[in-house]
Amino acid sequence: MDSHTLDLLGVSKVRALVAARAACSLGKEAARNLEPSVDFREIHARLAVVSEMVEALRSGLRPPLGGLHDIRPLVRRAQVGAMLEAEELAEAAETLRSISGLATWLERMGEHFPRLGGMRAEVGQFSAASTAIEGCLDNRAKVMDTASRRLSAIRNEMGEVEAKIQEKLRSMLRSPEIKRALRYSNFSMVGHHYVLPVAKEHRGEIAGSVQRTSSTNETVYIEPTAIAEKSAQLSYLRARETKEIRRILRWLSAQLGLVAGPLLSTLEVMAELDLIYAKARYSVDYQMRAPEINEERRLVLRRARHPLLEAILRRDPALLLEEPTTAPAPQEGEPSAVVPSPPPPPEREREVVPIDVHLGLRFQMLVITGPNTGGKTVALKTVGLLAIMAQMGLHIPVAEGTQVPVFDEVLADIGDEQSLEQSLSTFSSHVRRISEILGKASERSLVMLDEMGAGTDPAEGAALGRAILDELDSIGGLAMVTTHIGDLKTYALTNPRAENAAVEFDVETLQPRYHVHIGDVGQSNALKIARRLSMPEHLVSRAERYLDQAQGSTVPEWDLIARMKREAEAARQEAIAAQAEAERARDALTERLQSLQLEGRREEDLAEARARLQPGDKVVVPKMGYDRPGRIVKIDPRKRMATVAIGHMNWNVAIDELLPQDVAAPVGSGKAARPKGTRLEDFEG
Repeated sequence: MDSHTLDLLGVSKVRALVAARAACSLGKEAARNLEPSVDFREIHARLAVVSEMVEALRSGLRPPLGGLHDIRPLVRRAQVGAMLEAEELAEAAETLRSISGLATWLERMGEHFPRLGGMRAEVGQFSAASTAIEGCLDNRAKVMDTASRRLSAIRNEMGEVEAKIQEKLRSMLRSPEIKRALRYSNFSMVGHHYVLPVAKEHRGEIAGSVQRTSSTNETVYIEPTAIAEKSAQLSYLRARETKEIRRILRWLSAQLGLVAGPLLSTLEVMAELDLIYAKARYSVDYQMRAPEINEERRLVLRRARHPLLEAILRRDPALLLEEPTTAPAPQEGEPSAVVPSPPPPPEREREVVPIDVHLGLRFQMLVITGPNTGGKTVALKTVGLLAIMAQMGLHIPVAEGTQVPVFDEVLADIGDEQSLEQSLSTFSSHVRRISEILGKASERSLVMLDEMGAGTDPAEGAALGRAILDELDSIGGLAMVTTHIGDLKTYALTNPRAENAAVEFDVETLQPRYHVHIGDVGQSNALKIARRLSMPEHLVSRAERYLDQAQGSTVPEWDLIARMKREAEAARQEAIAAQAEAERARDALTERLQSLQLEGRREEDLAEARARLQPGDKVVVPKMGYDRPGRIVKIDPRKRMATVAIGHMNWNVAIDELLPQDVAAPVGSGKAARPKGTRLEDFEG
C-alpha cells in the first residue's frame, strides 16, 4: 500500500500504540512491522482472532506470555554449531517453559475460542531440549555438579584440594612468627590464588610469590611456598573444570540446534500470538470493535473516532514517546486542540467528537465543503486511517453497524507538502501528488484529496478540480475531497454518483464542531467570521451585496436541493441504524442459541459420565469445594445415591450432585526421560 499515505495518516504512531501493549520483544517487533493486507480472507481471519482474544481478556483468560524472549538469534547460532553461553541457554530454557505454558493455554482455549485454539497445532514440543538444559543449569545459570559425572568428579577433587590448602593456611596462621608479619590474621583470595596479607616491612619473612600489592603499597599479598604445589594442582583442576563446562555447554547448544527448525517456526507463532494480544489490549483500552469487512465497496463508519486524536487527549505514553520534542505547526484544516499554541489553555476534559460517514451505498464521491478551520481534514484522516487499520487486522473505534471494504490502495494528498528541495510551490506539490494518485487509483481504491483547487486562481482551481473529480468518477473508486471553492460545491448537484457534505461549525466561538452532515453544502462563513471579528460593518454589508449579486437567483434552488438532500440523508441514517440494530439482535439471538445448544450438550455429556461411574472413580462434590476431590466407595443406582470418601470422612451424596473426574497421571510425573539426541557421556564437543 502507498507508503506516502501511510506516513500522512500517522500509521507508524498506530503501530507504536499497539507495540507498547505487547508482552515481549517478539510481539513488539511484529507490531512495528504491521502492514495492511489486501486479501479479504486474511483480513477477516485477523479480525476474528483478535475478537476472540478480546473476549478471552474480558473473561480474565490472559495468555501466560511471561518468560517469553526473542531467542531466534541464539537458535540460529546453535543451528550452525556455535556454542551458547550458560546465560543464553538459561534464557532459551525460560522461553521453552513459556512456550509449553502457552501451548497448554491455547489447548484450553480451543473449546470456546476455536481460532486461538487452532494455533496450538503450530506449536512444537521441546520438552527434551528444555529438560536437558534445566538438568544442567541452576536458577542462576550456573552449570551444576550433576551436569555430568566427569564434572562432579573434578569438583569433588577440587573441593578436597581446596580443603587441604585452607587447612595448611590455618595452621600457618596459628604460628606467632607468621602472625607478627601479617597486616591482619586471615587469608584471602587474589584471583584463584590463596594469599596471606603481609606487611611490606615483613616481606622477606614469608617465602612465596607476590600476587598483588595494596593501593597504598603497605600490604603485599603473598601465596606461600608451602601451598604452591596444591595451588598448582588446583589450577590444573580448574582448567579441567572449564574444559568440561565448555563441553557441556556445547552439548546443550547442540540439543537446541537439533530442534532449531521447528523452534524457529514456533517462535513465529509466539510472535503472532503476542501481536494478537497487543491488538486485543489496544481494542479494550480504546473501546474498539471489529468492523464488518466486505468486498462490495460499502464504507459505512458509525460514530467513528480518530484514534490518534484520542490517544493525544488521553496522553497515551506510547504516543508521547513518538512525538517530536518540538511540536509541529498545525496544518491547514487541523483542529487547534491537537497542537495548542503557548500559553496553553486551561486544562479541561475533552473527548474526540465521533463522525458518521458512508460511501459506496448511493454515491461514490463525497465533496466536503466549509471554512478552513472546519475540521474537514480531520474527517479525511479519520476515514483513511480507520480503513487502513481494519486492513491491518486491528479493531477500530466505531459503533456497531460499521462496514469497511477491502481497498487495494488508500491514496491521500493532505496538508501543505511544499518541497524546498525541488523548489516546488504548494500548488505544484499538490498537482504532482494528485498526478501520482490518479496513476495508481483503481475501482477498488480509496482516494482522499484535501483542499482541492487551492493555491491558485479560484476560477482555474475550480476548473481543474472539476476535471479531477470527473477523472475520479471515470476510475470508479471511492473518493473524498475537501474544498472551500464555491464553484466546486455545485459538482454534486449535477453528478448522481457524488454527494456534498459539510462539517458543523460554530460561528460564535469560531471553532469546528466536527460533525459531518452528508447532504449539506458547507459555507465558508467568511462574512460571518469577519463580522464576529469586528470588521467594520459597512465593509461586511458591502461584501454581502457583492455576494448576492454574484450568486443571483441560484441560492433559493440550492437551499431547496440541500434541504431535500438533508431529509434523504436523515432517512438513510435511520435505515442504517435500524439495520445495525437488527443485526445486533440477530447476533445476540444466534449467540444465545449456540450457548443453549452447548449447555445442552454439556448436560448430556455429564449425564453419560455419571451413568458410567464405578466404585474407585474420582469425583468432585461442588458443595464441598472444588479443591477437595473424593473417591467413590459404593453406588446405589436404584436410589441414585453414592458414598464418597473425602479426606477421612465418608459422605452420602446424590449422584446428580457429582462431577466425574478423568483418572490421569499428572503431566511430567515420574522420572524424566533422557533427552533424545546425542548422549552427554559420548559427546566430545
